[in-house]
This record gives sequence, C-alpha cells and structure tokens, in this order.
Amino acid sequence: MEKSTETQLKYEADESMRLDHFLVEKNPDYSRSRLLQFIQEGRVQVDGKVASKGGLKLAAGQLITLSIPEDKPSVLVPEAIPLDILYEDDQVIVINKPAGMVVHPSFGHSTGTLVHAVLAHCDDLKSFGGEIRPGVVHRLDRDTSGVILMAKNEKAHVFLQKQFKSRDIDKRYLALVDGKPPTPTGRIEAPIGRDPVRRQRMAILSDDKGRHSVTEYFTRETFPKHTLIEANLLTGRTHQIRVHMAFLKCPIVGDVLYGYKKQSIPLGRHFLHAWKISIRLPGQNEPSVFEAPLPPELEAALAELRIK
Repeated sequence: MEKSTETQLKYEADESMRLDHFLVEKNPDYSRSRLLQFIQEGRVQVDGKVASKGGLKLAAGQLITLSIPEDKPSVLVPEAIPLDILYEDDQVIVINKPAGMVVHPSFGHSTGTLVHAVLAHCDDLKSFGGEIRPGVVHRLDRDTSGVILMAKNEKAHVFLQKQFKSRDIDKRYLALVDGKPPTPTGRIEAPIGRDPVRRQRMAILSDDKGRHSVTEYFTRETFPKHTLIEANLLTGRTHQIRVHMAFLKCPIVGDVLYGYKKQSIPLGRHFLHAWKISIRLPGQNEPSVFEAPLPPELEAALAELRIK
C-alpha cells in the first residue's frame, strides 16, 4: 500500500486565488510542476472533494487537503561507474563529469549515464526528479566535461533549480574556438530555438521564434589560428555556447555539429569544459564555488599550441 503524508491548509484570504498558486505559496519545497502533478493524480481535495484542475478559484474558509506520496526508489539499475566527486553532503553531490558521458538516460543511451553512476554511489536516491532523471538539476552535453550538481532529495532539488531558473548563479566555461572573435570580449544576444530543418540541432532564430539567449565571452589566450575563451551564460539554452560561437564564425574546436567537419585539432571531442560554478547550497546564505580543472586531453591540446 502506498505511503503518503496528509497536509491540511485553510484558505483565509478575502480575495479569490487559484488553487495551484496557493499550493506553490504554501509548499516552497516542491516545484509547481510537481504540485500540478499531485492535482492531476487526485491527491488534492477542496472541502472534501477532489480538485480537478490547478486553476480552481478558492474562496475564504475553504479547507485544502494535500496528500503527498512517499518518494519511490528509482526504477533504473545502478551501475558502479567511477565518479570524480568534487563535493558531497547529505543534500547534494557535485561531480566533475568526463567527456563522453551522457547525464541521464535517453534514446540510444539506456545505460552508462551519470545518473546510473550516482544511483550506485547514493543508494537512497529517489525518483523525485522523474524516473529517468532522479536528482538531475541541470545538464551538460555528452562531450562537455566539468562541474555538474545533483540533488539527493526533493527539497534540495527545488532549492537548486530555482537558482538556475532565476539565474542566481555564476557558471563559467572554458572553450577553445577556431579563429578569433571580432572583439577580445563581447556579449552575444541572439535568440536560440530548434533548427526547423535539421531537428537534432539548435539554431539562431528570429525574436518571435527563438528564446532570448545571452552569452558573455572573455579572451583568455590567443594563438595563431585559435582563441581560448571564458564564457559566462546569462541564460541557459540547449547548446547555447556552441551555437553562439558558431554564430560569430568562431566555432568550438572539435564541434562537428556546429563547427568544421575537418577538425583543426584531433581531439575526439569538442573543447568545451564547465570550469566553475558559484551557487548557494541548501542551508547556506553565501554561495559556494566549485571548480573542475581542465582534463588532460584539453591541457595537452593547449600545451601543443603554446609551443608552435
């Protein structure tokens, strides 16, 4: 039999309010989508009657009953894959992800993901983030290495995701690009959306079809045919840095999707690394900073360029 915790709340305001807005206000440890899921599953009652929709208008004096199910173990099979752990406590785990590892299961990647590895390391991780994405707060592309955070419980998951959504974080990448950007430092504001022709790609679109996307970049080191940049994401779109740098005619080295088919440096991956992130952890008033050093193959590529 399913275990659940029942919470009763009384709506006491004079003005009417939507049920879903009220639940979000009173349950900050749960995301709006999770609370809407509870409504859809019939876990919310208003004056003893099951609520049918989140837009239901509440009136003063009504009693709202919320039945919260106990988190279930993930259905995925843990895999004992070694992890480079930068930090861990009972709320979160911060990992230096290697290139070539997919973050969570998807079409064509049913095993060997970061989630499978974390499930083996944290045997009490539940499926609160979705059955195939337990604990996933944000993602990195398969061939992007570096810092990634995962939550161990729903409260931590919501706390961290809110900062990503509001951009109350500082996340820096290091990238080696072909050529030289038009200016040593710059700000790229160009809407990104799904490429209408090649659906596996993202593309720069018009304002009414793409999502607002902003990337800042800073030159760290220059070479005759390449530039090492630091990128700061002010929005978090899929493939954002890769698309924006290709837009400047300076694609990331090794990026066969947005860059050159004939690679200028034989890497076997693209040169994009999530170097540093500054974010508040649950229970903290000030942000913590986590850094992942460049992996050996990227350091070797830079060392080769410096002696040419």
